[in-house]
This record gives sequence, structure tokens and C-alpha cells, in this order.
Amino acid sequence: MDTLSRQRGDGAPEPGATAPGPDATASRPDGTAGRPDGTAVRQVDRIAGVGLLDGRVVDVDIEGGVVVAVTEAVTRAGDAGVDVTGGSGSAGSAVIDGRGYLALTAPAEPHAHLDKALSWSATRPPGCDLGAAIDAWRAFAVTVGEDEIHGRALAAARRLVASGTTAVRTHVDLHSEGDPLRGVRALVRVRDELADELDLQIAVMVRDEDPAERARDAIAAGADLIGGAPHIAPDTAAETHRLIDLAEELGVGVDLHVDEFLDGDHGMLTAFTDRVASWEPGRIRTAGHCCRIGAMDATGQAAAATALSGADVGVVTLPVTNLYLQGRAECTSTPRGLPPVRALLDGGVTVGAGADNVRDPFNPVGRSDAIETAMLLVVAAHLDMDTAWHLVTDGAREVMGLPAAGPVPGRRADLLLVRASGLDDVIADAPVDRIVLRAGRVVSARASVVVDPFLTQTSTHPPDLQEAP
Repeated sequence: MDTLSRQRGDGAPEPGATAPGPDATASRPDGTAGRPDGTAVRQVDRIAGVGLLDGRVVDVDIEGGVVVAVTEAVTRAGDAGVDVTGGSGSAGSAVIDGRGYLALTAPAEPHAHLDKALSWSATRPPGCDLGAAIDAWRAFAVTVGEDEIHGRALAAARRLVASGTTAVRTHVDLHSEGDPLRGVRALVRVRDELADELDLQIAVMVRDEDPAERARDAIAAGADLIGGAPHIAPDTAAETHRLIDLAEELGVGVDLHVDEFLDGDHGMLTAFTDRVASWEPGRIRTAGHCCRIGAMDATGQAAAATALSGADVGVVTLPVTNLYLQGRAECTSTPRGLPPVRALLDGGVTVGAGADNVRDPFNPVGRSDAIETAMLLVVAAHLDMDTAWHLVTDGAREVMGLPAAGPVPGRRADLLLVRASGLDDVIADAPVDRIVLRAGRVVSARASVVVDPFLTQTSTHPPDLQEAP
């Protein structure tokens, strides 16, 4: 069980346990679970004839939300095809025809801002740097209530699920006017509504003007972690220590925005790593952004990697948003706004990658798709495709304190099936045809639509979820 689950007393199923539904009455005798829209989230027993990254074609058996076996697929006599009905599957078991699909570990999003998501059209900041984005958001935030935040956050979370993401950590603001916890309450509602489809962690953004009691109330209201951005506070070091003091008092982890700038001497990395280095193993400590490290020389980057690794701090790089916000003052050799990901990995640092903001004042674009993040890591961080995919899957889950997932026996059956022949196809093409499993249940299935421009009708080719004889 992950760290946050131990703190809340709930969470992801242990191997062999049945994945919980959103409430005690959600499970049905046929293995389906209810969703808010009245449709079913269906339990899967087997994925037959699916491809793996190593080139094998296999059957993946699932029990209790966990992968229990991965075996070579049975080939029909006299045919090059794969038998998707035979093998050890019991009569009436739910079998996905995985032919033509690639089975991948489902992505995780380790750094989102669901309370801000999809607000670009209502904000449209006059400038495009970090300061202008902050000002635009704060001006807009005073006009919105809990229901408005909830609606946008729910829509953004569902987009993430549809693209293949089964776990999200979102930051959420406190508010100085009106109900200061309205964003937290909105995100807790989203977590409850999507409990059968998504693991949602909430980090509360505590600003330097927020009193400690407001942060305590946020944790009591359902937030999981203390967050914040001390590098924009008047006294960076003092604010870093204050937030870590709060986390220690409340017995929770921290996920801080760290040094989201490219120059200056007001960094908080050393204060952060020094404070959490003595924390017990498994307690979450995450540093988001870390753009300043990318502007250091090789000696400075190596020292930062040593400090982060020694303190067991996970780093989250956020290419789409930081490529958009950072480096705007430089007209020559414009910096990328990313930490030196390869150097951090080589230095033993746990690194994940996310999208950060999506279609809000901090980033007007974004597809809520981890494949987009992986593509940007290949292009902007100069990573190979395998490493880029690791950062949005296993690396992201490790940063979030979640159990390992993927098409491997003993791992949680959080899987993304994509119609592709290899990872290069996935990252280059971002195929539309996808089936998403969380803890062995189908939570989303999408297929491309073929349109005849001279007719009003369209035909779809949905994935085949069939009953085995």
C-alpha cells in the first residue's frame, strides 16, 4: 500500500485484493461497477494476443486488480493468427481481444493543476511569463466558486483518464477571499466521483500569506500533501522551512514547486533537501520544476543531483509548461526551462514527468495526454524513447508513492493498450485507439472514427470486449 493510502486508511488494492468501487454498493454480481453516468466499469480477466515492448505476443491474466500471469499467446494451427478464446480462461470470463494492440504501463500524472485547468478562454493573460500568468489567475480566481472549479477539474480529470492516465497528483490553491477551501472541496468531490477510475492525490498550495491554520484546515478537509512555491516568497528559505514544519506537524509529505526560474540567487533547493534528508523512507518529498538546475554548469548540476538523491527527493520535470513560460527574456540561445534530466537520472535521482498546466493562464495548450509529455522529453530533454516513457509511467508512479504497475506478474493491472507496433509508433503518432485499465477494470475505450464526407453517418470500430465460451 502506498504512503498516502497508509495516511488516509484507504487506497489501491494489495495484490490479490479486489479493487474498491466509489462506494460500498458499487460492485455488481457480474463484476461491473457503477459510474456516475450510469455506465459500467467492467472487470477484465484476460487480455489475449496483445503485444509487449519486447516483441512478444502474450496473454495477460488478471485477478483482483493484479496481473497474475503473462504467457505466450496460443497460435491457431494452420493460421498465423492468435487464439483469443482458448487457454485457461474460465467460461464466462471477460476477455479483451488485444490483437494489434501494445500493452503498456498506464501513465501517471505527477503534477497537475486541475483547479486551474481549461480556464484559458476566461483568463487570457496579457503577458506570457510566469508573473503574468500568476496575476491573471489570481484576478480570475476571485470570481469563481466551488462548483465552477469542480466542473472544470472533473472535465480535465476525465480527459486524462481517456488518454490513459490512471493516477494524478494535483495541486490546488487556497483562496484569500470567500471560502478559502473551495478549491480543496471541489477536488475532493472529483476524487470521490472518479474513485473507481483514478487515483487522485491532492497537494494544497500554501502561499506565504496563508496562515498555518488555513493549511491545517485543508489537510483536515481531504488534501494529502503540503505544497507551495517558496521561490516566489519574499523570504524563500524561511517559507521553505515553514512549509516543511507544517508537513512534519501534520504527519504528511510535501510536494513543492522548486526554483521555477532560470537565473538569480534565491534558490530553495538546498534548504529543501537539507530539511527532508532525515525523513523516514517512503514519506513523500517531491520537487517540481527545478528549472534553475538546468542553467547551472556541470559541477552545479552534479552537486544538485547528489543532494536530491541523498535526500530521496523525487523530481518532476514539466516540459510543456516550462518550455512555454521560461526563457522569454532571451533572444539568443534561448534556454529550455527544464532541469538536466539525463544528469539527474545518472546521479541516482528518481525523476517523473508531467504536463503541469493544461489550457489555463500558465499554458494555453496541452492535450492531457502523457504521450505528448513523452514526445517533448525526446525532443527537448534529448531522452531516448524508452527513458521518456519511463518518466511518465514507472518514474511518475515512484515519485507519487504508488505501487508498481504494468503487464508484469505481481504488478497492479493499470494498463494502457494502444493500437501500435512499437513504442516509437506510440510516441510519434499518439494513436487514437486506446483501452485503459485501472486495477483490471476498463475505465475508457476509444477508437478512431472513419467518416464519409458525403454522408451524415459515421462508422466506428470499437475494441472487442467479448465473453469467452
